[in-house]
Amino acid sequence: MTAIAHPGRTPRTGLAGTGELARLAFRRDRVALPAAVYVIAVLVAGTAETLKKLYPTAASRVALAATGGGNPALRFLYSRMYGTSLGSITAWRYGVWAGIFAALMTIFVVIRHTRTDEEAGRQELVGSAAVGRQAALAAALAAAAAASVAVTVLLCVLLPFTRLPAAGSALLALAIGCCALAFAGIAAVAAQLASSARTARGIALGALGVAFVLRGVGDAAGPGGPTWLSWASPLGWIQFTQPFAARDWWVLCLPLAVAAAGTGLAFALAARRDLGAGLLPDRPGRATASVFLAGPSGLAWRLQRGALLGWATGYALTFAACGAAAKGIGQLLGTSTALEHEFARLGGLGAQAAITDAYLAALMLLAGLVAAGFAISAVLRLRTEETGDTAEPVLATATGRVRWALSHIGVAVAGAALLLAVAGVATGLGYGLRAGSAGTEVARMTGAAMAQLLPALVLAAVAAALFGLAPRACVAGAWSALGLVVLISLFGQALQVSGWVLDISPFTHAPKLPGGTVSAAPLLWLGLAAVALTAAGLAGLRRRDIG
Repeated sequence: MTAIAHPGRTPRTGLAGTGELARLAFRRDRVALPAAVYVIAVLVAGTAETLKKLYPTAASRVALAATGGGNPALRFLYSRMYGTSLGSITAWRYGVWAGIFAALMTIFVVIRHTRTDEEAGRQELVGSAAVGRQAALAAALAAAAAASVAVTVLLCVLLPFTRLPAAGSALLALAIGCCALAFAGIAAVAAQLASSARTARGIALGALGVAFVLRGVGDAAGPGGPTWLSWASPLGWIQFTQPFAARDWWVLCLPLAVAAAGTGLAFALAARRDLGAGLLPDRPGRATASVFLAGPSGLAWRLQRGALLGWATGYALTFAACGAAAKGIGQLLGTSTALEHEFARLGGLGAQAAITDAYLAALMLLAGLVAAGFAISAVLRLRTEETGDTAEPVLATATGRVRWALSHIGVAVAGAALLLAVAGVATGLGYGLRAGSAGTEVARMTGAAMAQLLPALVLAAVAAALFGLAPRACVAGAWSALGLVVLISLFGQALQVSGWVLDISPFTHAPKLPGGTVSAAPLLWLGLAAVALTAAGLAGLRRRDIG
């Protein structure tokens, strides 16, 4: 039968309206996307500038290559080192991690503008207009590709200013950008497979985690080990370009091929599924709910347990590797005069334990900051439930607003504590097994990790206060607060900001363990601040309208 076009109406194609949706995506991400691009590029360039000051001579860089490049734990964390130039150690120190951050950026962009919009019903609303079925996917991939190109271009501009060769800088930038494109394709496929944004993100982030482990195991393997595993990882391809050594440009074809294959597969899958459904079958639930789901606390745990499990797995792998790397941190002292001067303030050059403790304390600070991120996301699930109209059925029962809110806040508190405990145990095992004192180090590092719990809960309490008092601004406000705290905690002292600025971060007032001293007064004030902010949020929630 021949199709008859409606008079005066242009036949709609699958990609119709892609340009309009792409402009909408850029408008919605006009703050977050440029910020992510800027942070990634500046961190790489800043790393190059810092390494140039720490290792100004060829002899110091050769010593670093012999020490850091010969440490299996450091190779697992960073990568193999090709060459001893400033560019080579910059690519070794931050190339893989820049690829991880760029991949995270594209994963969240693609999932946000495909599966998240579809799950929220926005995709169906937009699709009722003159918009093609695959336009949203094309627009999301266009936004991710534009962000990847922006990172590449900005790195090509910034890295030569740090006295790195232009050709090597361009190759490193392209390797990072192409890695981001590869994971954009993977995220596009995940968005077609899963029926929820949370599951789609889990699939894509799981693929990123597998890529990191494959690359880490392959790089850490000695002669005769499975070094070929690095070639199975898109993150490993960044180092195999050898941007400041052999400059193997052909390796860029590998991530581009993955990006093209993922994009093509995603479009093919999108054409074969129903709107709102995923290709992976949904697991049918039990005929009757368990007793554990009789109250809001059990429901909150059921909704967030998958995410917590993913976070805990990532914590265990990352901090075990970081703890194992601590055994060789003290050896890096002799490779840089600048490092010797810096660590001289930690207790003297004769005590390498001070250097190791400083490194471990920095790891625990990082664990606390990331745990705060989980706690904030757990609290903000309240806002997701409210705007998604799933809070009303719960509140229509005998469950009150405060009890409902406390159920998710309880998951945030317990989840943050669990993550920090995992970080402490994993770090203690990683370091203790190499140092020959696993039992002692596990206990010591678990205590150091738990010292970061109260600062993390203060940030979760900020999210709870905003949810109750200013619900429309709670998401942006809570994540902005975390971003400010991260900047102050990680870069405040290096930038020599005023003391009152440093005091804004609750992590400034936590004990710097191991190696520091513990004072009860700051911990008491942090606990009181968390309780007061949470109470203010709950009081606001009782008075305002839901939805």
